[in-house]
Amino acid sequence: MENYLSAISEILEVETVELGDALNSFDAWDSLAVLSIIAFCDSEYGVALSAEEIGNSETIMGLKELIEVKM
Repeated sequence: MENYLSAISEILEVETVELGDALNSFDAWDSLAVLSIIAFCDSEYGVALSAEEIGNSETIMGLKELIEVKM
C-alpha cells in the first residue's frame, strides 16, 4: 500500500491527501472518481469494491481499511 495516498490524490486531482480527509470533500469526487478507485483497487491490489462500499468508507482512511480487509 506504498503508493496508496499518491494514487488516491491523483484520482482526486489534488497534490496531496490526508488519511482523515472526507472523500466527498474533493471537487473531483464524482462517479468517475469512484470508477477510477474501483479500477485502481482491482489492478493494484486484486480487490473488487462496489461503488456503495466506497461511498460508505467516507474517508481516505476508511477506504484504505476497506481495501486491507479485502486483501
